[in-house]
Amino acid sequence: MGSILVVDDIPANLELLAGMLTERGYRVRPAPSGELALRGAAASPPDLVLLDVNMPEMDGYEVCRRLKADERLRDIPVLFISALTEPLDKVRAFQSGGVDFVTKPFNFEEVEARVRTHLELRRQKRELAASLARMRDLERLRDSLTHMIAHDMKSPLATVQLCLDLLDPMVPEADPELVKVLLSARMGVDTIVEMINQMLDISRMEAGAMQLNLAYGDVVEAMNRAVEANRLLFGARRLEFRENGPIFARFDANLLRRIAGNLIGNAVKFTAPDGIIGVTVARGEAVIRVELSDNGWGIAPEHHAKIFEKFGQIKDSGARVGTGLGLTFVRMAVEAHGGTVGVVSAAGKGSTFWFTLPAVDEPIHAAPSA
Repeated sequence: MGSILVVDDIPANLELLAGMLTERGYRVRPAPSGELALRGAAASPPDLVLLDVNMPEMDGYEVCRRLKADERLRDIPVLFISALTEPLDKVRAFQSGGVDFVTKPFNFEEVEARVRTHLELRRQKRELAASLARMRDLERLRDSLTHMIAHDMKSPLATVQLCLDLLDPMVPEADPELVKVLLSARMGVDTIVEMINQMLDISRMEAGAMQLNLAYGDVVEAMNRAVEANRLLFGARRLEFRENGPIFARFDANLLRRIAGNLIGNAVKFTAPDGIIGVTVARGEAVIRVELSDNGWGIAPEHHAKIFEKFGQIKDSGARVGTGLGLTFVRMAVEAHGGTVGVVSAAGKGSTFWFTLPAVDEPIHAAPSA
């Protein structure tokens, strides 16, 4: 049973409440004044406070305010018991931090029911807080392990890349199958390297240690370069590039290339081989909006927020959407630029992933000095 601090300046009321609650198995500490109540709570925090309003020297409202101002005591539920009946009195009780208000003369069964309810709510709140703390600890452990594995993988992957470079001149161009195998191996290694970079960059961004290399540039030109760099991924899919450039912004060219690459790869992965992928760059009043759309399988609305979460994966149309890191990297990299990211999609109706960047005017280059 819970520990209850009962505060009332009238001894008869203290004795009555303390006696009835003790009979029900609660541990009760009486306090005849607000000052003694605060001292007792500070020395040994109770699970709940039953507090009278009208007391000399310090009324119940002030006692409650002081409890809520103390970091160690602010989560203790305060239940007011008072002969005051005006609505304004109850409003003041809740404004000072109380969770409930019982009017005197009271029915003890009602009081006990409310006490039991608020003690149970506090127990559940504590369990939830402990569970969240354990989850945060596990997440930190997982992130540390992921970070360590990512670092350890970079060296052997560099060796594989070097071996592929050495093999490249040995593969005869007349053997298309070997050329295809070598290309597939390169693409696989490049994908793993990008995933590792995403893990490390996400960790840096979460720690606030990611430094952006911002420079003025044409977003249309940057998106064109990103499309061309991923041209082999499109296969037979038709590309539609819509823009009215140039459109300038301050951005990190490498990060923007990787943002676009992730979104292009995502669109290709979930679009049929004969599908259509559209890229749109447009300038609004204050932002530049970039959209990558497809006529693929689409994503149900209830999954839209989850796909941008770290390690967030869903199943849609029988296929696992994303790696759990790519879209998280996109979101964090865009937000690092001061932009926003989102998706418009429905199952079976394709998807449009979009992000924004703050727009700027075309930079004015200073005339060369004479």
